[in-house]
Amino acid sequence: MKIAILGAGVTGLSLARFLIDGGHPADSVHLFEAASSTGGLCASKTVDGFTYDVTGGHILYSKDRETMAWMQAQAGGPDAFVQKERHTRIRFGQRWVNYPFENGLGDLPPDANYECLSGYVRAWHERQMTKSSAPKEFGQWVRWRFGDGIAKHFMDPYNQKVWKRELDFLTSDWVAGRVPDAPVDDVLRSAVGIRTEGYTHQSNFLYPRRGGFQAITEGIARPILSRIRLSTPVRGITKQGEHWRVNDEDFDLVVNTLSLTQLPDLVPAMPAAIADACRALEYNGIVCVLLALDRAQHPDLSWIYLPHESQGPANRITYMSNYAPSLAPTGRSSFLCEVTTKGGARFPGPELERSIVDGLAHSGLIRRDEVLFHDRTETTQAYVVFDHGYAARRAAIFGWLDAQGLWTLGRFGRFEYDNSDQCVIKARALAVRLLEQARVGA
Repeated sequence: MKIAILGAGVTGLSLARFLIDGGHPADSVHLFEAASSTGGLCASKTVDGFTYDVTGGHILYSKDRETMAWMQAQAGGPDAFVQKERHTRIRFGQRWVNYPFENGLGDLPPDANYECLSGYVRAWHERQMTKSSAPKEFGQWVRWRFGDGIAKHFMDPYNQKVWKRELDFLTSDWVAGRVPDAPVDDVLRSAVGIRTEGYTHQSNFLYPRRGGFQAITEGIARPILSRIRLSTPVRGITKQGEHWRVNDEDFDLVVNTLSLTQLPDLVPAMPAAIADACRALEYNGIVCVLLALDRAQHPDLSWIYLPHESQGPANRITYMSNYAPSLAPTGRSSFLCEVTTKGGARFPGPELERSIVDGLAHSGLIRRDEVLFHDRTETTQAYVVFDHGYAARRAAIFGWLDAQGLWTLGRFGRFEYDNSDQCVIKARALAVRLLEQARVGA
């Protein structure tokens, strides 16, 4: 069975490896990649000795031990990784606030602390009394869950920075299972200065010693480089009987990891209604800006959140050089600054870097004279946006794709908020199905 895999990011690479390692003939697996290198959203970049991840600060963490071990093995095994303890904070004016925000209320100024605690307790009490269901609108869900004070001081401004939309434009579905519910006793303790911890599931994580997060995808790709067609964009996908043609070449099966928004231009047989549903899917892009700093070391932080406009356009800062010593030259350090863009909007011009530096200096995080240089990478699609038409569009799209027998996988291949470990897990599961299908058809 001759298989075409469209895209050589972590999903496409992992699928190819699981197929070949599972016994499928290597010369029957073909990966198409438009870029000149592999890695996709998990790529990294090195400039003058400073390395950063081009779509935000990634970490290696998974509840699935098999997946963790496999991803480690691709980059050289456990000794090729640094184990880090997660230290995350929110910058609130000139203060550090513990993360998550509701576990750090005691770090706030007294008035803000009172507003947040009062609102949280009222929202909690209202839920207990009314047994109300979670609102579908994300903005309303924030108040239902956290109350007006936390919404005002953190959740509203931070999420507006990230999503670039009114918060009720989004559904609350995307936070289900991703935002643990802090016990009210923990919030009360935090408000009076008794430290409590939330989100302990990522209290420790791994990061490659060298090469950035891309060391993992490079390791996945290394045994199958001969199967990857770099600088080879997909121009067309057509079905002929039970078979497929990709770029005028015949295949028995196609697995797509390209974005669903691209498929209408590649699949001429797609009905207009399905094409419209693909094009209407909402997403955000990202600009990642490396700030190379003439500073020997950082505070012991992993990443921080910047909720307020006065802090500049970046919503999150990764203390990149804290992840591994090789990510910056000796005696130097680095920030990775993330700025999201609304899907389809033009990327900001060169004034972006200036406003980032101004915001960080205003927040007391850097001095302007520490910045040696900056480097940016722009990614058109980085985050799935869960608007109120999302579920219906996906149902229509996959109803048609499944009927055609066109497999699709990956964060934007399925428009799911999957981290790298989840991409690997789903690639392994599909490989098992395809290997069984190949055996049955043999």
